[in-house]
Amino acid sequence: MTRFLIIGCVGTALASAGVAQTAPKPIPRAQYQQAVDARFNTVDANHDGVLTSAELDAQRQREMQQTKANMAKQLQDAFKRLDTNKDGRLTLQEFMATAPTIKTTETPEQLVARLDSNHDGKVSAEEFRGPEMAKFNKVDANHDGIVTPAEIQAARGK
Repeated sequence: MTRFLIIGCVGTALASAGVAQTAPKPIPRAQYQQAVDARFNTVDANHDGVLTSAELDAQRQREMQQTKANMAKQLQDAFKRLDTNKDGRLTLQEFMATAPTIKTTETPEQLVARLDSNHDGKVSAEEFRGPEMAKFNKVDANHDGIVTPAEIQAARGK
């Protein structure tokens, strides 16, 4: 789940920056924080400023459904490629049975426990933002508030 949230935040930041797929651009801290906040607001279904286990679980379900739909599309495309003689001997059902299962590493309750720094059973925007911004700060090696492609590459090498 955490991986999906991180990927979602980074993806949102990159998409909102209009980043070309072949040329990564620097990501300013404020823009990254804005993307993290937008992600929080997306998950906060009732817009009360905190994330509950139910909201986190609903987001996890949406992400798993989207992942499942994407995987099904990829498997269908692969089936078409594998059935080169188009005789239909490799059935779609047989091929789909080989799909890996999708699992999350944390339950919503574990995620709340990890993020809920004041232990009130809910995740506020500040609690949600904190770990993400710490990751940004760690990658922003020169602490100028902008993560450059070079800093991202350097962080990956660690």
